[in-house]
Amino acid sequence: MENIRKIIAGLNWSYLAELALAVIPALICITVHEMAHGLAAYMLGDQTAKRQKRISLNPLRHIDPIGLLMLVVFKFGWARPVSVDMRNFKNPKRDMALTALAGPVTNILLACFLLFVRGFLYVPLIKHKMILNFFETTAILSIYLGIFNLIPIPPLDGSKVLFSFLPERTYGRLMHYERYGMIILLLLLLSGTIQQPLNNALIFVLKKIDFLTISGFKLYSMIF
Repeated sequence: MENIRKIIAGLNWSYLAELALAVIPALICITVHEMAHGLAAYMLGDQTAKRQKRISLNPLRHIDPIGLLMLVVFKFGWARPVSVDMRNFKNPKRDMALTALAGPVTNILLACFLLFVRGFLYVPLIKHKMILNFFETTAILSIYLGIFNLIPIPPLDGSKVLFSFLPERTYGRLMHYERYGMIILLLLLLSGTIQQPLNNALIFVLKKIDFLTISGFKLYSMIF
């Protein structure tokens, strides 16, 4: 028992808190993103994700360890892709695009909600900066994940939206070579080519929805 107490006393709690502040937001953003894909597919007629229990807020059903690490460290990453059978859609190309869009859109909506809550709870949590930072960090990461996935390069969601506007033959051909898109994407990431555009897009979205933080603060002031 004494050894356990010494171990606990020797832990760097600030480091653990910082680690949690990085990992937990990433888990939330990835989980919500993937669940949205599965739910959209289900609502459009494909039950594949439901059968695989991917319409869930349990992060263990969605995470890819390497993708999670990338998201924590570099602010972009991935999860285990949600399986979708386009043959179950009434309009395969359109419904596939809607299923793909569901992830990024949900990430933006999550960020809106978190910024509003942060504003509403700002006064009661003014002495608990870590909690306020948690809301802000999760919101920013969620926006980043949403924007990143809108890049029209396979296998990202943006490519599926773009491909939906292409002729049937071209669509099938591009989907066949989808796996090679990851190589292109990694090269762009490693070269830093898309980092600045991503940052600019993040700032743009934050400016557009920043009013939600103020709205939350004003609502709290009106009530209390």
